[in-house]
Amino acid sequence: MIPFKNYSACTSMIIGKKASIDGSIMIARNEDSKSSWPKNYVIHPHQEFNDDQQFSSTDNGFKMPLPHVRGSYSATPEWTDKFGLFEENGFNEYGVAMSATESTYTNELALGADPLEKDGIGEEAMITVVLPYVKTARAGVKRLGTIIEHYGTFESNGILFADKNEAWYMETAGGHRWVAVKIPDDSYAVIANQTAIQEIDFDDPQNYLWSTNIRQFVQENHLNPDQTGRTFNFRKIFGTATLADTYYNTPRVWYGLKLFSPEQSYEPVDQDMPFFNRANRKLSVFDVQDFLSSHYQGTPYDPIGEGSEADKHRYRPISLAKTQEAHILQIRPSMPLGASGIQWLAMGVAAQSTFVPFYAGATDTPQAYQNASGQYAPDQAYWTYKLAGVLVDPHYIEFGPKLNEAKEQLRIRFQQLVKQTDRVAKELSNVELENYLTKVNFDNSRIALTAYQKLISRLVTAATDFSPINFKQDVNL
Repeated sequence: MIPFKNYSACTSMIIGKKASIDGSIMIARNEDSKSSWPKNYVIHPHQEFNDDQQFSSTDNGFKMPLPHVRGSYSATPEWTDKFGLFEENGFNEYGVAMSATESTYTNELALGADPLEKDGIGEEAMITVVLPYVKTARAGVKRLGTIIEHYGTFESNGILFADKNEAWYMETAGGHRWVAVKIPDDSYAVIANQTAIQEIDFDDPQNYLWSTNIRQFVQENHLNPDQTGRTFNFRKIFGTATLADTYYNTPRVWYGLKLFSPEQSYEPVDQDMPFFNRANRKLSVFDVQDFLSSHYQGTPYDPIGEGSEADKHRYRPISLAKTQEAHILQIRPSMPLGASGIQWLAMGVAAQSTFVPFYAGATDTPQAYQNASGQYAPDQAYWTYKLAGVLVDPHYIEFGPKLNEAKEQLRIRFQQLVKQTDRVAKELSNVELENYLTKVNFDNSRIALTAYQKLISRLVTAATDFSPINFKQDVNL
């Protein structure tokens, strides 16, 4: 029996530059919440203010002052700000990428020593108050860490940062504690709603960062379960390792290792899988797309596979109906600043949507990606991709091949278009580059939406023959 708990759920992946096939750094995540909860895609312009600025949350009582200069940045906010902004992921004008957050959980012993702050910062505010104000990934970690120490947080989270040089993963615990690690260049990491960071090397501040006096706090509150007292394993000190984790979290990490490090022998319920891993090959953006789109294919646990009914519903899959959007923030070497970052964005369920490449140096987003509504609207990007999935769901065996054909054709097309765009972008700069990349993004959006509208037409036409009041007709009558 799975213990009941109302989980917030995402799955993340980070790839170092020497672990990727083209030298890219990638941070990626499925944003999972509700099966019908639209997202927008926007770009906030650079602004400089004379008056004092303040952020005030619509989610809780969190407030903080903001700098007078706000760099431009992209984001994917919710369709309504009634419950908070939840801007979730994007690039800023300085080439920094950020994805927030991967929901995690602090154990009860640690929470007893450092309770959550009900009016502290949470997921909904993190992109908004951090991303526009930092010029490196490391600076992003430090800014958010300072905020958490001062204001506290009302939830536990993992946060992803990257720039052209390095990728960082940060985790919070309790109300005011945090650590962060730089992902080794030759490694990747998979995270699934469980505290992931393990050993912290306090003698290596180039590769590890941490909150003020965290070792003293742990010692004074007797939180370290290590019998020798010589190690500082953040996962074991602050995280959870429950039965719920083995149904909900660890299987997703296991499947990532199965895809990219199959020589490692783990089971879906194992609690000791390593955070840093080396793949058996160089990883591409397609590998990351496949992981975010996966649901245990090739195992008995695939919900649309051939396992037993018990196995098919045993573990929570990576791509599922509650995904609002999936993103890959890719930073490529040897490209001008605005063209080096690509925000691959799949609205809705990654397994049924397509990853559209949006260049970070653009100044605007397509209208179909703005002002989403809470109910179906045929002219909105989120709902277009969602409709295709809804039509496929009842007839996955019959319609799955049509969906996969459309996705495969778009992947090839976008790969070609990225190469074409890169060649032109290298010859441009400043306003010319911004205008060109904005046009490319609009074109890419149109290509994807047109392909899905054609797919929807095919699915609706084919679905007419699946009516429960259908009957095999004698053509001679």
